[in-house]
Amino acid sequence: MSRQQATPETRSVRLLKVGEQVRHVISELLTRQMVHDEVLSAHSVSVTEVRMSPDLRHATVFVKPLLGADEEIVLKALRTNTAFFQKEVAGKLRLKYAARIKFLPDESFDEASRIDALLADPRVVRDLDEE
Repeated sequence: MSRQQATPETRSVRLLKVGEQVRHVISELLTRQMVHDEVLSAHSVSVTEVRMSPDLRHATVFVKPLLGADEEIVLKALRTNTAFFQKEVAGKLRLKYAARIKFLPDESFDEASRIDALLADPRVVRDLDEE
């Protein structure tokens, strides 16, 4: 029986699917407050994106506390409980390897706000109106 060759397109689809599954598992754990941590219980944390490495052994999880409050404290609490998250994700997804999880702050909202501010600048608006 011949094995189909994985193209970059199919690999990326698989990475996206697995990343989305990991995101759902971590979001569920945080929503149901299954992590026994006072900081995480006191904050609402949004898991915005999960990027998987091509070999599915590493997951980079981008998170943002609600309203961006106490971001460093929340990140420290998440990093402290990384082993719990890895164990739960491995148990629920049943992948060949348990992905090593790394939590990072999601800067995309800050970047979007910066771009909006630049576009609202009167000099930029003036230049855009000329066209």
